[in-house]
Parts: sequence; C-alpha cells; structure tokens
Amino acid sequence: MQSGRNLDLQSQMEMLEDIVHKNETIERVLNVAHAELENYYIGAGSIVQTVWNSLSGNPLNHGIGDIDIIYYDEDLSREKEKRTEEHLQALLHDVPLEIDVKNEARVHLWYEEKFGKKIEQYESLEDAINSWPTTATALGVRKDDEGNFRIYAPFGLNDLFTMTVRANKTMVTREVYEAKAAKWTSKWDLRVIPWEDA
Repeated sequence: MQSGRNLDLQSQMEMLEDIVHKNETIERVLNVAHAELENYYIGAGSIVQTVWNSLSGNPLNHGIGDIDIIYYDEDLSREKEKRTEEHLQALLHDVPLEIDVKNEARVHLWYEEKFGKKIEQYESLEDAINSWPTTATALGVRKDDEGNFRIYAPFGLNDLFTMTVRANKTMVTREVYEAKAAKWTSKWDLRVIPWEDA
C-alpha cells in the first residue's frame, strides 16, 4: 500500500476512506452514529491513529484509547449530553474501545475549568474541529444523508499521511501539545515539529 505522502487531496481522501472502512470497530461506530445523530463526526485520535497503524503495519486498533463521537445540539444541559452518551454507549457495548461522546455546543461551559482558558461557544462542529490541537488530528469523518463518506480536514491530510505531529496553536498550550507528542511517539514512529517551529 502506498503511503499517501504528498499525493493530491482527492487521492488522500480516497485512501483515508479505504483505511477507515477496514477498521471494523470504527466502521461500526460510524454506522451507529449515522443512524442516531443528525449532526456528528467521528473525530481526531481514533481516525488518525487508524491511519498511522495502517501505514506502520500495526493492528488497526493499536494504541487507540477511545473513539470520539462529537455532535452539535443547542440543548446545552449536561443531562441531555449524558443521556446521549449513555444511549450510544449502550448501542456500542460490544465495541472493544471506550466511546466518548461530546456535545461541542457546550464545550465552552467546562473548558476554562479543565484547561484554564475561557473560550467562546463553538458555532458548529467544523468550528470546533478547527481548534483541535494538531493539524493531523483536526479531522472528522461522517456519512451524509445518502450514506456517502464525508471528511472535514481544515489543514488537509498531508501531515496525517506523513505521520507528522504539528501544533495547531488556535487553542492548545505548549505543555498540552508536548505531552500529546510524547505520548504518541511512545506508540508510533512520528515526525514531531517542535512547538516553536509550528
């Protein structure tokens, strides 16, 4: 399998779709999320790490801690978010990875307490993904109404396919970025761009 490095975006998108479909766990979560949520993405780590595993010859779930399902609901209550998460977790109880579900419309309500920085409410799921901590992990996949695979990747896919870790400094701090990079490089052979060069 070719690496995807420096290919045109359409070819990289097709490779990403092919790799995601080969991960039976991600594919199952994607189908359930599509059936249960109107406005959602499967995002960040589980998708990126599936690609890294494919490129590295690892089992596709190697090193993946959880699967992030994000959605956008103007009901900002924690209770509604919790009910949604518990419902999806029950449907996916046999999946071998933890299922993490977040309403991105309410992230601003808890972000400052967790990360020490006040943020504005995200206007959409895409707005949220734009701020995720690295260029490779600022990535979401979903199925549209016709069941077609859709990708949102504001920084493109070349850092993903070259296994490059580069800070997206929109919100992440140097400390969080470097901790993530250290954690990931213990599991994958990655090219890490120093904070000051990102």
